[in-house]
Amino acid sequence: MINHIVLFKLREFENEDQKSVVRNKIKQALLALKGKIEVLKYMEVGQNHALITSSYDICLITRFETLSDLDVYQVHPEHLKVGELIKSNTISRVAVDFES
Repeated sequence: MINHIVLFKLREFENEDQKSVVRNKIKQALLALKGKIEVLKYMEVGQNHALITSSYDICLITRFETLSDLDVYQVHPEHLKVGELIKSNTISRVAVDFES
């Protein structure tokens, strides 16, 4: 199983309410990928509760059977659409992929 973990740090917003709306929108867009991308075997999206400046805001955990399946996911049109939403609202992204 290939585990793909991604952390996203949102850009600055005028207030916490606006940031919360965007966090929820990203979370729902990611979760909507379930069932749309066959190679995606598991997905979990979490929002950080300790929202300090140095923290990341959103954590994405996904699982795939093979690295090839992860590659298919990365270029899938539905994933790319969500990626545009994320890119327009984040300043940083870190990821790790590992086999278990």
